[in-house]
Amino acid sequence: MELKGKRVLVVGLGRSGLSAARFLRRQGARVTVSDSRSAEALAKDIPALLDAGIMVEAGGHGLLTFRRQDLIVISPGVPLDTPEVRQVIALGMPVIGELELASRFLSGKVVAITGSNGKTTTTTLVGQVLADGGLTTQVGGNIGLPVVELVEKDTAETWDVLEVSSFQLETVDGFRPKIAAVLNLTPDHLDRHGTFERYAAAKKRITERQTAEDFLVLNGEDKETQMVAAKTKAQIFWFSGRRPIKQGAFVHGESVVWLGAEGGKAEGVMPVAEIPLKGAHNVENVLAAVCIGRLAGVSAASIRETVKAFTAVEHRLEKVATINGVEFYNDSKATNVDATMKALASFPGGVHLILGGKDKDSDYALLGSLISERVKFVYTIGSAAEKIERQLKGVAKIESAGTLAAAVARARERAVPGDVVLLAPACSSFDQFENYEHRGRVFREIVQDRHQ
Repeated sequence: MELKGKRVLVVGLGRSGLSAARFLRRQGARVTVSDSRSAEALAKDIPALLDAGIMVEAGGHGLLTFRRQDLIVISPGVPLDTPEVRQVIALGMPVIGELELASRFLSGKVVAITGSNGKTTTTTLVGQVLADGGLTTQVGGNIGLPVVELVEKDTAETWDVLEVSSFQLETVDGFRPKIAAVLNLTPDHLDRHGTFERYAAAKKRITERQTAEDFLVLNGEDKETQMVAAKTKAQIFWFSGRRPIKQGAFVHGESVVWLGAEGGKAEGVMPVAEIPLKGAHNVENVLAAVCIGRLAGVSAASIRETVKAFTAVEHRLEKVATINGVEFYNDSKATNVDATMKALASFPGGVHLILGGKDKDSDYALLGSLISERVKFVYTIGSAAEKIERQLKGVAKIESAGTLAAAVARARERAVPGDVVLLAPACSSFDQFENYEHRGRVFREIVQDRHQ
């Protein structure tokens, strides 16, 4: 992709937008950035951008700014139905995202992992599996480094392990992973995509450009991911925590098993009991990682050692402390209803559940049966609190706490030894926090401060 001298507009100055702008400038492009936030809100970034020769438009998007470009790169946080973006698309102007931009410069083998839940844990685990297996590995995308920041150190021998979201996949065109994985598909981000069908369609674009030389890893127990199989040209490998499958990774008895080819010989990978992560959903994440690791050429023995040593990723069923016999778990990454259901399924009962944040057009009533079985009290926080309380009325004892600090305080007062205080909000964090990481850190600080 030749960028020297080209006029390129980057829309949205989040983490990936800033990285894309700097990358484009290093490639010799004439770069402008546009963000709806005010110059005051962008004050920490604007000086460095101007010093790099990048023009800045703040406080809104100008249609003329958009029309004067040879290429437009939009950040994941910018919806495609933003009026100016919609107009230039209608005019036939090229519009791509940071993931697509970076993919045109990556020379290594790409592993791309998506799904409604489990992406970060699986991506992190796969990165460690490949690195421990002796492969040169980089990890980034929707976690860690933006993909364009992986380009500089990338070589033909590198494995680039990427977590990719529906927002990123909306704007791919030529993106072609050597190994793609769709872990599961349940309703999420409906406030952005409008319908589950549109959300799922964005996720399924991960395999759009794959060929028969590539691999696609799918969840054999998830109906929506099974539908992806009919639309791919890639070789399909399945994973299942419930039954043997013809090709892929599965649980048989008490062991994780890998079957590399239909009709081939199965090999034991490890006992399920050696998986240190809590919850059946994390067994599925390990199975997906086994598929990817074996397809990349890592031995079963090496994968076993990596999984045994792997600890929960920050903000994902992360045990924060045990205080007076009460366990505190941070699952701030549970930003949708399905993730919260998986978290609740990891505990037999005695749960004090903290729910709430910014609603994503979710149906919290789906939590009803698990809450009635396993939850002692629900504490609501954030702007979604009223909706959650309305939809869960009569299911459990609910207290409107308002803030995270108040919710933890109420839970501590009521919890007895053997109980669990669980932050698994089923909402995004943007009403009270910068992001889910910020929310998780605050929860951890509140718990640990009280512990001290």
